Amino acid sequence: MTTLTGIVLAAGAGSRLGRPKALMRNADGEPWVARAARLLRAAGCNHVLVVLGAAAAEATDLVPADSDILVVENWADGMGESLRQALCAALAGAAPAGAAPADAALITLVDLPDLPLEVANRILANPIDDNTLTQAVFGGVPGHPVLIGRAHLAGIIPTLVGDRGARDYLVAHGVTEVECGDLFDGHDIDRLSP
Repeated sequence: MTTLTGIVLAAGAGSRLGRPKALMRNADGEPWVARAARLLRAAGCNHVLVVLGAAAAEATDLVPADSDILVVENWADGMGESLRQALCAALAGAAPAGAAPADAALITLVDLPDLPLEVANRILANPIDDNTLTQAVFGGVPGHPVLIGRAHLAGIIPTLVGDRGARDYLVAHGVTEVECGDLFDGHDIDRLSP
C-alpha cells in the first residue's frame, strides 16, 4: 500500500492580500487552511502536513486535529524553503504523529479555497509509484496539486531555494501534465475583490 502524504503550503505573509493566507476564511467561515487539509484527506492522503510560517500561532487553531503542523521559522526566505522543509519531513515520516515515510507527496496551496476534490482525484487516478511526477494544469497553465513520487522527493529538495518552487525540476524530469481546466480555473487568490 502506498503511503501518501498531503502537504498544504500556508506559510507566506500574503503581502498582496494584506494578511497571511493561513488566516483567511471562506464566506461561510471555513478556514482556507482547514479546507485544503480536508481536501487532501478526502483525496486519500494517509497523512496531511500543514506548513505554517507567518502568523503560525494564530493559524494553528485553524488546522484540523487530524493534520500535523510544520512551522517554518525562516518562512520569509520564500516558498522554496517551506516546500523544502515539508518534503524533508515527508521523506522522514513527519512528526509529531510519527507518520510513515511518504511513498509520494500530494502538494497544494492554501490560497486555492475553491479547488474541487475532483482535481485531486484526477491527479491520483493513475497508479502511484516511486517515479510518479504529475502536475495539474488549467488550460495548459501549470498549477496545483502536484504529485511527487519518492524517487523524486530527494532530488527536488536541493533545487528549492528562495521563492523558487519545483517547476524547473518537474519540467527537466518529464512531469506528466494532467489537464483539469474543465473542473477549475486554477487561479490562486492573491487579492480580495473590492
